[in-house]
Amino acid sequence: MKLQFWGAARTVTGSMHLLEVNDAKILLDCGLFQGKRSLSYERNLNFPFDPAEIDALVLSHAHIDHSGNIPNLVKQGFRGNIFCTPATRDLCAAMLVDSGRIQEQDINYLNKKRRRKGLPDVQPLYTPEDATNSLGYFVSLPYWRHLPVAPGVNLTFHDAGHILGSAITVLDITEGGETKRLVFSGDLGREGMAILRSPEFIDSADIVLMESTYGERDHESFGAASKKLREVIDKTCRRGGKVLVPSFAVGRTQEIVYSLHRLADAHKIPNVPIFVDSPLAVNVTEVFRLHPDAYNDEVRQYMSEDLHHRSPFGFDQLTYVRKAADSKDLNFLREPAVIIAASGMCEGGRILHHLKNNLDDPKTVVLFVGFQAEHTLGRRILDGHERVKIFGEEYRVRAEIERIEGYSAHADRTELRAWANHFDKERLQHLFLVHGEEDAAKALAYTLSEDGCQVSVPERGQAFDF
Repeated sequence: MKLQFWGAARTVTGSMHLLEVNDAKILLDCGLFQGKRSLSYERNLNFPFDPAEIDALVLSHAHIDHSGNIPNLVKQGFRGNIFCTPATRDLCAAMLVDSGRIQEQDINYLNKKRRRKGLPDVQPLYTPEDATNSLGYFVSLPYWRHLPVAPGVNLTFHDAGHILGSAITVLDITEGGETKRLVFSGDLGREGMAILRSPEFIDSADIVLMESTYGERDHESFGAASKKLREVIDKTCRRGGKVLVPSFAVGRTQEIVYSLHRLADAHKIPNVPIFVDSPLAVNVTEVFRLHPDAYNDEVRQYMSEDLHHRSPFGFDQLTYVRKAADSKDLNFLREPAVIIAASGMCEGGRILHHLKNNLDDPKTVVLFVGFQAEHTLGRRILDGHERVKIFGEEYRVRAEIERIEGYSAHADRTELRAWANHFDKERLQHLFLVHGEEDAAKALAYTLSEDGCQVSVPERGQAFDF
């Protein structure tokens, strides 16, 4: 058995790990790498292996940094099954097509600049049609069911509690008369999240791949996050400004909407208009409505209280915006408002237009509620850059910048440590930390090694034989 790390190795995005066993090649995730534009395009375009040789893909969840390069994989020859949970498949149906549209838009913009320089056009990684074609390879497997996915390899999904449909991958592998268990955490959620169940613990494994996004720090509580959200909206509205919330369309937007719903019901925020300005977020929210089986007990109770609470994702102050013309109208708003728009790292989508029109206004607050990867626009704004480029033009940052980490859907240092320490140490041979920037991964590696785990932080392309 050979395990090779091709993505999310000492970085957060582009999750992709290759397992070779019993003459079969199994890919764990196939995400888009996000960072510097030129590096991202080349790395995402060119796989370090022949996609046609991959026998199966096991997908942990629908976030683009885990699923976003699947259409390109199929476009380049992959013809195996893509195993995931039913909710992940439903989310990917919306997200991958949207990603294809963004790929086309980004390349059209880039080609305009290249033509002015006399350079040839480049092609998008994939189109919406490529994304639609890739959906034909998805095979849904519910939590806790067992399925052979390759010779000697049996798959079971467990609830990761990160986003709707997110899964911990358990592979029981028989090779040469010996059986080993490989566990891939995907992205782990947190205890007591707003909508979803808590992540499951796995009792035993021989090899573990675990995320380390927040391996060096703990989050504030959900209660503290809700309190700060209320305070930010209140102070911004009092001075007549807008609250701009860059938010991931999957998971984070629904959590923020649910939290605002609870605050509005309790009359703890001003009666100002709240907009979710993202066609993808609207589509994804409809997918959330289709999977109430994934909700935790609190949300189920809230929904059952009366007819008004049938959906946690709709209330009187809230408007979902689909049409581009309606989105543009928001630029002419002069009264206070809350605008939630994708993308969460400000690397595309409608949030860019809202930032372009409001970053120079000191009454505006840009409220970050999710992780900002290195070299993204969101990270530059959060790091305090006085000027940033949007659509190739420079804009001054005079808006107030706020951050709430309590809404993070990733387990923090203490929660990751507890999850890792739940494994039987006598059986656990090796634990690999992925999906974390180098400092975070190494900090967690030190902590877990002190707890008695054999830990590595692999580099991109590094391979291990077992």
